[in-house]
Amino acid sequence: MPPTDPTDPDKPLRTGWTTGACATAAARSALGALLGHGFDDPVEITLPRGETPSFALAFSEAGPDWARAGVIKDAGDDPDVTHGATIVATLRRGEPGRGLLFRAGEGVGTVTKPGLPLAVGEPAINPVPRRLMGLVAAAAGIADLEIEISVPDGERIATRTWNPRLGILGGISILGTTGIVVPYSCSAWIHSIQRGIDVARAAGINHIAGCVGNTSEKAVVRHYGLAPEAIIDMGDFAGGMLTYLRRHPVARVTIAGGFAKITKLAAGHLDLHSKRSQVDPARLAADLARLGAGPALIARAAAANTALEVLELAQESGLPLGNAIAREAEAVARATLDRPEIDLDVLAFDRQGGLVGNSRA
Repeated sequence: MPPTDPTDPDKPLRTGWTTGACATAAARSALGALLGHGFDDPVEITLPRGETPSFALAFSEAGPDWARAGVIKDAGDDPDVTHGATIVATLRRGEPGRGLLFRAGEGVGTVTKPGLPLAVGEPAINPVPRRLMGLVAAAAGIADLEIEISVPDGERIATRTWNPRLGILGGISILGTTGIVVPYSCSAWIHSIQRGIDVARAAGINHIAGCVGNTSEKAVVRHYGLAPEAIIDMGDFAGGMLTYLRRHPVARVTIAGGFAKITKLAAGHLDLHSKRSQVDPARLAADLARLGAGPALIARAAAANTALEVLELAQESGLPLGNAIAREAEAVARATLDRPEIDLDVLAFDRQGGLVGNSRA
């Protein structure tokens, strides 16, 4: 069943292609020209699951010992920052015995920190795209080949990704495990969460903080004095972060977010997006009742429009609702994490970054 628009479930969405698939297509066409067969346009590739899409070339050019082709990335209906970018492959014959060499051209990053699936100093061309391009070379009977991938404007695009925080400098990464971008699948975000944890672990960081947004990120840095590498931009994907930490643990984990998001986590929601989970005022009213609130306050809370409105009512009455919610959220997170040896806490903040809930209070 095709994916649908989360704002209109009756509207099917177009899937798209990863940067890795585009790089492979550009490389295959350029290789044909390098071998004297001309550029295939459109050019067909085989993806890891057997799909055989075709890609039109944005441009092609060749010299005496090189060939270059470009493919414009189409991310379908996914809000991908690399949508519309031109992925360029420049191929040259390699020195005998050197094998397949990958180079980072303009706009493709270079790995500068350990913990990623690539060694420090390597171009940020991930393993699956490398394997796909290797298969293209092998099918042509070429053992020694230099493949340079570049992305004009990639350095600017990379500022809108996790790459700078992950220590990938100079541009974007060439990514993809299936070659296909599924709209709103959120796979790219979860992939970034996982790579952020990997980098923190490799750097020897034993306390990380998964943050919902910029406000909670700045607030938790102030609260604990954490280094930038310790901050994981988990967004709404608390479950995705916790599941990965179950298999790749660190000594201490803090979850930090706005009060409304933490309220959803406390209610058992692991995806905190507004389209996939909602704050339940009745549940907050029940929390207030357990804290000793009177009938009038409980009724006002149950009729409230927002979580922050309930929090303000609790604060006016001197009831520690924020701490109670943080403790409930910690219990949910701890059950999901299933790692009793990990030191876990939850912090909730207001819109100004003020601490309103602490699971350790």
